[in-house]
Amino acid sequence: MPTRDYAQLVLKRLSKRYGYSIHTGLRHRNMVDLFVAVLLSPQSTDAQTNRTTARLFKKFRTFEDYANADPRTLRRYLRGMNYYKTKAKHLRESAKIIIERFHGRVPRRLSELMELPGVGRKVANVVLNEGYGINEGIAIDTHAGRVARRMGFAKSRNPYEIEKSLMRIYPQRDWGRVSNAFIALGRDTCKARKKECFRCVLNDICPSSDVKANNNWVRINSANLSRRV
Repeated sequence: MPTRDYAQLVLKRLSKRYGYSIHTGLRHRNMVDLFVAVLLSPQSTDAQTNRTTARLFKKFRTFEDYANADPRTLRRYLRGMNYYKTKAKHLRESAKIIIERFHGRVPRRLSELMELPGVGRKVANVVLNEGYGINEGIAIDTHAGRVARRMGFAKSRNPYEIEKSLMRIYPQRDWGRVSNAFIALGRDTCKARKKECFRCVLNDICPSSDVKANNNWVRINSANLSRRV
């Protein structure tokens, strides 16, 4: 398992490259929009989700709008997204629960969010961190999971196991930034089909780097990490 110093070096470099205040790429104006966008985002790209919500947000503005929407109308607005029928159903049901149980406000606890239809740990973590600045966990999507494995932070492909590994090595204050930084790297250079290690800011310390000058990762220790920033 990598050291905490190594983990901090990784985050420091990624923050310098992608920004210290990285936010979700999902467009939103308020907490209602944020919840809806994140709920619709699984199995869809941010670009696809943003195209859908650009139309959706002109018609629907409150949880009451979604709760009272005609199912066929809502499905029509979501058509083109993966699993759009299921997402439309979850959206209406979640809106009703938020109104009835949480007085129209998005819950501020992971456990409460995960009681809503269609909300898993990833969705809940993004909503909490992005909307409230709360870190109860680390949102793991395919990009973050891939980066975590390649960087040596995890071996599992199970998102929750990856999340637990990262939560053990990073302090809670960094959890939101870790997720966004790893996602940014995964989209930029650490791609699934073809890694672009030659332009990655971690190519000299990453155990999966194709840059041949590296491969000293196992011998990197906390005593010399500070000199490799």
